[in-house]
Amino acid sequence: MVDSVEAATYTVPTDAPEGDGTLTWQSTTLVLVRVRSGGVTGLGWTYGAPATARVVEQQLADLVTGRSAWDVPATNEAMTRAVRNAGRPGLVAGAISAVDIALWDLKARLLNLPLVRLLGASRSDVPVYGSGGFTTYDDEQQDRQLRNWVEEQGIPRVKIKIGESWGRAEHRDRDRVAYARRSIGARTELYVDANGAYARKQAVRLGEFLAEQDVTWFEEPVSSDDLTGLAQVRAAVTADVAAGEYGYSLPYFQQLLEAKAVDCPQADATRCGGITVWLRAAALVEAAGLDISGHCAPHVHAHAAAAVPNLRHLEWFHDHVRIEQALFDGVLDPAGGSIAPGESGAPGLGLTFRTEAAERYRV
Repeated sequence: MVDSVEAATYTVPTDAPEGDGTLTWQSTTLVLVRVRSGGVTGLGWTYGAPATARVVEQQLADLVTGRSAWDVPATNEAMTRAVRNAGRPGLVAGAISAVDIALWDLKARLLNLPLVRLLGASRSDVPVYGSGGFTTYDDEQQDRQLRNWVEEQGIPRVKIKIGESWGRAEHRDRDRVAYARRSIGARTELYVDANGAYARKQAVRLGEFLAEQDVTWFEEPVSSDDLTGLAQVRAAVTADVAAGEYGYSLPYFQQLLEAKAVDCPQADATRCGGITVWLRAAALVEAAGLDISGHCAPHVHAHAAAAVPNLRHLEWFHDHVRIEQALFDGVLDPAGGSIAPGESGAPGLGLTFRTEAAERYRV
């Protein structure tokens, strides 16, 4: 039985100003959920506004407390039904996701199993790609970050942000892509992410240049809400088109697939409904004959990613990696381009929250 549900918020400054095609930021907020059963505590989290913690406390905690710690899908469904009038997408979906992740961590800890063993492994290692290359970086910062992933850590695939200023700095985008290719050499895979900043035809025109630079992944060339536009860009460019990080429920992924909008859907367990729904999204994508990619929050996704046969890779996102390394013990090592969840034998997600170290970030 679940004895208690608690939420806490931690806002961590960035190590340098960060930005993409549509936003800039200087801090990132992690909302941590603890669920307890007896003397065992499960951890889950999402990234988003601090108000997410209030959703957990005011909308979900009483509902989850007293329920079986074993029946995570049933609790997920109960949370989803309970928030119908509160509006599930956005903050509420993040709150449900964090609780669901904590419940899976709790269940695995109660069984003294790494979560991947509880779910059942499809693979022993999970490929990752280095992700950052923010539009706010100068050439030296971008070069240093890319070389660290490729030369120091041996990660053979990396991604930078483009679409600066809602696509109004296209010449700089082109320069930064070309510079990234020079930094990483010819053998490393190069990905780009526009975060929906471009118009349809603009993205198609840019696709020709990306092909010249051997860019193989074009993420959110247009808004992820514009499924027709994604499909049109996909049909016109050689890079794989990706989107899905803003899918807050399973039906979104079905719509993404029906629209033939992407070559590789992305799903984010901290937004889509937790590990419960992430695994369902992966199965839906597998039935369509496609791979799935895990979006951000790598230590949330690692065990679930190892449990699905159609995983392409997991995003080793600089901002979240930095926070997870600072706030948790037991973090994974991406050396060589992959991580091995469960290898240590530690139960659950394999992480311990560094309460004292985190206190200075607590909101």
